[in-house]
Amino acid sequence: MKIEVKRLDPDLPLPAYARAGDAGLDLIAAEDVTLKPGERAAIGTGIAVAISPGYAGFVHARSGRALAAGLALANAPGLIDSGYRGELRVACVNLDPDEPIYVRRGEKIAQLVIQPVEQVELTEVEELPDSPRGPGGFGSTGR
Repeated sequence: MKIEVKRLDPDLPLPAYARAGDAGLDLIAAEDVTLKPGERAAIGTGIAVAISPGYAGFVHARSGRALAAGLALANAPGLIDSGYRGELRVACVNLDPDEPIYVRRGEKIAQLVIQPVEQVELTEVEELPDSPRGPGGFGSTGR
């Protein structure tokens, strides 16, 4: 599958897969940002994309940086609709209770996964059909 990408910052590399078979393209920070504990920021990536109808982009955290420093996504995963043509920005949050996180321009900050999505038509009903789980919610399986 091909995705058209517009480079908004000519000095940054395009997103790429780190290894063959990886699901996510590494997104690069286009700016320096300091996140104090608990602080959030939308960090630019210097690119815009044209995702085909029937697909969407999902922005996921990078596990190494999340574990090592507490860098997480405020809206994990972030959703990029096929019609969006603006700069991809990553909504980051510092989950470390004590230390600031320094994001440097050119650093990998997130991963972009492109997946097919279905458009659905909702049908309103008075009752839903039964299922083995029923209305059980969080913790309903005994965990």
